[in-house]
Amino acid sequence: MIIENITPDDVEAYWRLRLEALRCSPEAFGSTYESAVTTPLEAVKERIQVKPDQFILGAYSDGGELVGMVGFRREESPKMLHKGFVWGMYVSAAARQQGVGRKLMLELLNRASKAEGLEQINLMVVASNENARGLYLSLGFEVYGLERRALKYDGNYYDEELMVYWI
Repeated sequence: MIIENITPDDVEAYWRLRLEALRCSPEAFGSTYESAVTTPLEAVKERIQVKPDQFILGAYSDGGELVGMVGFRREESPKMLHKGFVWGMYVSAAARQQGVGRKLMLELLNRASKAEGLEQINLMVVASNENARGLYLSLGFEVYGLERRALKYDGNYYDEELMVYWI
């Protein structure tokens, strides 16, 4: 398993996995498959530029297949530069229960923690997603809030826990 930056050169593999995530786990993301599927690859390339305080990590199998991903972005407002956030965490069904998510998050925390002035990393997780919650808690994230009915999909509401990792 190799963990490295997803770059614009990886756009097709990244977008395929992102659409899989939106299709297979619609309750876990703010975006929908239906709204994302028509996005041109050129627009996706622009979104996945690697910058000092913004990156998407990919987990690549020994065969070179992209099987997991997670994004990090630092807040841009001068009053919020001390914070960053995790977004878009997903591991394909075939690669789950193999430590892929843990490896992705450990690398994200390692890289983000080196950013000058960064004090905390936030994320949101659907409260009923016990596997993801357990992973984040085991890595040192703490729950600091709950947003009831944060997401609504197909007539169902999903609460999200707000978590923070202190650097």
